[in-house]
Amino acid sequence: MNRLIVVLLSVVAVSSAMAKEQIVELDIPSMSCPVCPITIKAALNRVEGVTNVETYLEDKLARVTFDDELTDIVSLEKSTTDAGYPSTAKQVTNHD
Repeated sequence: MNRLIVVLLSVVAVSSAMAKEQIVELDIPSMSCPVCPITIKAALNRVEGVTNVETYLEDKLARVTFDDELTDIVSLEKSTTDAGYPSTAKQVTNHD
């Protein structure tokens, strides 16, 4: 029984170590007013796995930090699109 617990804990530890934090910049051309970043940030924060969202109205982009074990870029793009702000991934950075 103890051996089984040790094996299970090892599997969990390895799985956690394999998850990577990623940062993606989303280009959002329709972000044009002071309310847009608030709406976009709220939509992205509802996606499971998102840990941080920064929006930049002047540059029309959002920088999103997320756990790639829980979500992906397509889900992030869908989130902004569903909120009325289509987006495309501009730059992706793996962050360990």
